[in-house]
Amino acid sequence: MSAIVIDKLVKRYGRIEALKGVSMEVGAGEIFGLLGQNGAGKTTLIKILLGILSPTEGHASMLGQPVGKVSIRREVGYLPEDHRFPDYHTGYSLLDYYGTLLEMPAGKRRERIPQVLEQVDIAERMHSKIRTYSKGMKQRLGVAQALMHEPKVLFLDEPTDGVDPVGRREIRYLLQDLQKKGVTIFINSHLLGEVELLCDRVIILHKGLIERQGHISELTQQTGTYTIGLAGEQKLPVEEVTQLGYKVLARKDGTWEVDLREGQTIDAVVDLIRSRGLSLRHLVEKRMTLEDLFVQTVEEVEDAEAPAGDGVARRRREQRRERSREDDKR
Repeated sequence: MSAIVIDKLVKRYGRIEALKGVSMEVGAGEIFGLLGQNGAGKTTLIKILLGILSPTEGHASMLGQPVGKVSIRREVGYLPEDHRFPDYHTGYSLLDYYGTLLEMPAGKRRERIPQVLEQVDIAERMHSKIRTYSKGMKQRLGVAQALMHEPKVLFLDEPTDGVDPVGRREIRYLLQDLQKKGVTIFINSHLLGEVELLCDRVIILHKGLIERQGHISELTQQTGTYTIGLAGEQKLPVEEVTQLGYKVLARKDGTWEVDLREGQTIDAVVDLIRSRGLSLRHLVEKRMTLEDLFVQTVEEVEDAEAPAGDGVARRRREQRRERSREDDKR
């Protein structure tokens, strides 16, 4: 079952086309990541799904109904980027105010506020003024207000912005617990490492078009390069490995990278190591990170759009080659 369905969505602002026929689905209980540069159309897409904007063409539905209906909005929680709370409020009084806007009964608010503040680990400061909160605490409070009414769909715009590493992990665990309860979570973030740890699937939006989408495990595919480490001071017989047809690069940390050509497996290298009486300590196939994929996608699209002989595109290609050479040296 799909929690969100988007079909050929177009949004124009005069002559500017922010979305150019976007189609996608988000499964119920899925943690979904929306990636893109500034100006890619991410905010426009989210505002349409929240019913703040109307599309120029196409349509979108949430929980089986057209987006924007009041009944659907009641099932949605939203944390905007760069939110600002009145700092004369306490954490408790702010959530009480939002609960009133949500038409939650007073008894339910009194019960729910301590629960949700405990979820985001700021319950001990619920009666402190927001002006005394750190940026990370304010962000946690923002997550709390989005969870106040126990929504079925949760939209989070940069949910861990300003939060320290321990806090980011706690928020990540919280969102994973919500997913287990069937909550659908839609995340927009530039912290690609966090997205990679948390999301099931992602799309990469670029100038109003989806350029990549899929499961992270599929998109960040294996590279055909293995990192090998041997026990103690043992050395890899590089010359013999090279004679087998592999490319070998020594790394500064005492390990080696072995590149496979098409049709090769790492088995022959492992067999060689064993036949020489060496002890294999570390063998891992490198994967492309989500950040690598994102940068590669954006640069490839921009290069394809560039006119022949474009100097900027040429410099980008040269920079990619230079980065590749630097990686080889490492």
